[in-house]
Amino acid sequence: MAEAAWSTDTGEAVYRSRDPVRNLRLRVHLQRITSSNYLHYQPAAQAGKDLIDLATFRPPPTASGHRPDEDEEEEAVIGWQEKLFSQFEVDLYQNEAACQSPLDHQYRQEILKLEDSDGRKNRRIFTYTDSDRFTNLEEHCQKMTTAASEMPSFLVERMGNVRRRRQDRRGMEGGILKSRIVTWEPSEEFVRNNHVINTPLQTMYIMADLGPYGKLGYKKYEHVLCTLKVDSNGVITVKPDFTGLKGPYRIETGEKPELWKYTIDNVSSLAQPEEEEREQRVFKDLCGRHREYLSSLVGTDLETTVPGALRLFVNGEVVSAQGYEYDNLYVHFFVELPTTNWSSPAFQQLSGITQTCATKSLGMAAYLSYPFTFEASFLHEDESAGAHTLRVSTWRPLELGTVAELRRFFIGGSLELEDLSYVRIPGTFKGERLSRFGLRTETTGSVTFRLHCLQQSRAFMESSSLRKRMRSVLDRLEGFSQQSSIHNVLEAFRRARRRMQEARESLPQDLVSPSGAMVH
Repeated sequence: MAEAAWSTDTGEAVYRSRDPVRNLRLRVHLQRITSSNYLHYQPAAQAGKDLIDLATFRPPPTASGHRPDEDEEEEAVIGWQEKLFSQFEVDLYQNEAACQSPLDHQYRQEILKLEDSDGRKNRRIFTYTDSDRFTNLEEHCQKMTTAASEMPSFLVERMGNVRRRRQDRRGMEGGILKSRIVTWEPSEEFVRNNHVINTPLQTMYIMADLGPYGKLGYKKYEHVLCTLKVDSNGVITVKPDFTGLKGPYRIETGEKPELWKYTIDNVSSLAQPEEEEREQRVFKDLCGRHREYLSSLVGTDLETTVPGALRLFVNGEVVSAQGYEYDNLYVHFFVELPTTNWSSPAFQQLSGITQTCATKSLGMAAYLSYPFTFEASFLHEDESAGAHTLRVSTWRPLELGTVAELRRFFIGGSLELEDLSYVRIPGTFKGERLSRFGLRTETTGSVTFRLHCLQQSRAFMESSSLRKRMRSVLDRLEGFSQQSSIHNVLEAFRRARRRMQEARESLPQDLVSPSGAMVH
């Protein structure tokens, strides 16, 4: 038997499903291509004909009740984490002394029940579930490279333990956390144990015993047909992918080379329209409740400003700093608001210190990318908003003396201002003129700031709504030419009437009748 095309793509495929994984069903079909059946001559029905009849040949059953040709082809429909025992496991767990764990004793009871009934339906196809020893050993022994003498790294060992973090170990949503969110003083062991993201994962292997007839139950003949992994987010990883319209996969094995082919198909039952509709309603209701929960946390009312006040939000960034004398730079900045009509909340922090950035040589710019934010209020309506980039020159207090310069050059550090408000006007200053006589300074470089400003004012809303109303009126007038003509006629009539009234008032009273008409 020859196949027209084989599937050589044995890589994994990733799917995502919102349905429970327990509804997953796979159909696996396994068939031997190079047959080793015996050729048997049967007497012909007519004289003179002695033919080899392979189609009707059935070898006699063995002591176990199975025929050799039954091992040539097998098909099984397998569910998620469904356990199908291999011949090796049947022989192993029938011996009670080999059962060491509660799971081993459970498997022994299940095997004895199968033996008492009709026996196993599967011969070569079997499974290893997430609880079996094979699953732990298989993923722990996986290699990351093709080197024969590979030494697993720390990350490989930690990733091998990710699969053991079961879904049932996760805390219930909304429950009390059993560990602190932030560990301020983590130990070295804590860092090593929590370096890998904790993603619950379950694994299942679909296996095949490809041993020759009469030698089933040997570990060396076991081969992995398909690997399934499912995490808590509904992501399903299948390796290799479902066969679909592609050709079957092939396996060459055995002391004498034998060729096997197998296919993997997704035969999960499709949901009925009523079930899909009910699921959509439940999902929509769940999303609505989650949206309401988030709204309750954030709130729906926008905090408004007092009448006549302007609220300024600034999201800034210390982009870079360039020093003339240092190759290790940090910026200690201070934001001072004008004293006239400006104010900030009491909790607002108007100063900060960036991290230290090292440059390759003196004079190069150190890119700090340090974000900061603050807000302020101003009793005015006309202030420019938007994006701004500022370049600020910097200076430092200068300490005289050779010893001070040597200490600053070799050890680092210099004089600092005890009161940062002294950069502009000290907070303790009272008077009309500020004298800085005696303060020696030196230019040290520049700092680049990038500011993104937002403004909030009730006057903006009122003017915006007024413009919208005026625009609406103009749109209606411009949209209808007939109404525009009528408006022009009425306006002309009003002007004529007003001129007539002015003319009447200028006439003598004896020429005007009580009814308003002129007397002839």
